[in-house]
Amino acid sequence: MPERHERRVHTEPAVLDIGGDIGALIVYTQPDLSGLEIEVSPLGDDLRRTHTEVDERRVNGKTVFAGIFPELTAGEYTLWGHDPRLTRTITIVGGTVSEVDWR
Repeated sequence: MPERHERRVHTEPAVLDIGGDIGALIVYTQPDLSGLEIEVSPLGDDLRRTHTEVDERRVNGKTVFAGIFPELTAGEYTLWGHDPRLTRTITIVGGTVSEVDWR
């Protein structure tokens, strides 16, 4: 059962710690995932997962639902969704923000 957290709307900017060999990942989702956790793990190391919560955010006057991984070492990762069909391999590049759209 996915873990669900208390919901609040985030209006402040997200702080990403990127540069050198560190990148970030934003995963856009449907509203029904708000409050749920999503995870990434280095490709081939499924047990070493990092998680983040999908939050409702206001960006430039629009509402989006997204999970943000603000600091990931460059490389290949498995992105784990609550639905196995969403699980996929992604590439994180240092100094950049990667985006995945699950909407």
